[in-house]
Amino acid sequence: MGLFWNSVSCSFFLIALEIRVYNDEEEWFRSIFANSKKEEAIQNQYEFFVERMGGPALYSERKGPVTHQAAERWLHHMEKALESTPYIDADSKLKMMKFFRHTAFFLVAGDELKNQNQRVP
Repeated sequence: MGLFWNSVSCSFFLIALEIRVYNDEEEWFRSIFANSKKEEAIQNQYEFFVERMGGPALYSERKGPVTHQAAERWLHHMEKALESTPYIDADSKLKMMKFFRHTAFFLVAGDELKNQNQRVP
């Protein structure tokens, strides 16, 4: 999968994802991204993926926690963006969705655990 993130497919995928996010029918979800331009959102996605694939913690240092509701909505757009990207083969799409789902809920669980630990005297 490492080669994917250095390929043209990655650019097509991230653009497809951001188009979906900014056109989402759920106002509450669009509002998460309301204060950022598309270019900034693409940067956010790029930094998120780089960090989750073992790179520097660029994303989490700039952004806050991920909620369960936001994770589900993000996964919806990841799936739809993958469906609309013909340059990625079906097997890679399946592997990517498994990775995205795992990562999304790993982030939610980590944030929930961190919040619980902060409340314990």
